[in-house]
Amino acid sequence: MLAAEWRDELFRVLGGTANNLGCQSLIVGGVADHVHMLFVLGRTITIADAVGKMKSTSSAWVNQTRGLTGHFSWQGGYAVFSVSQTHVEATRDYIRRQPEHHEKQSFQDELREWLRKYSLEWDEKYLWD
Repeated sequence: MLAAEWRDELFRVLGGTANNLGCQSLIVGGVADHVHMLFVLGRTITIADAVGKMKSTSSAWVNQTRGLTGHFSWQGGYAVFSVSQTHVEATRDYIRRQPEHHEKQSFQDELREWLRKYSLEWDEKYLWD
């Protein structure tokens, strides 16, 4: 879980890591159980490599700086959706409103809704770990 007292700093670490990879971080936000990032993928890196590096760098930061009693790690998977230029501002607003949004709908239910909306198949055993 992402503790409220260091969550914003974690978001800055994630955004900075994206920028260091040649991606342009536009906004990072989320709540205790997940993060949303909006960034422009750099031309020399794959999405899998970018997300993997962001996850490894940020989890190392948490483990080195937060003094947690247990080991922090991200779940193995992730979801990626592309956003057209015409939807960038709406996506920024959506990310800014995460706390209010998830008072009404869980992340799990929302992801399932997106997968259905875009006619993507999934297996529950691979979504959550």
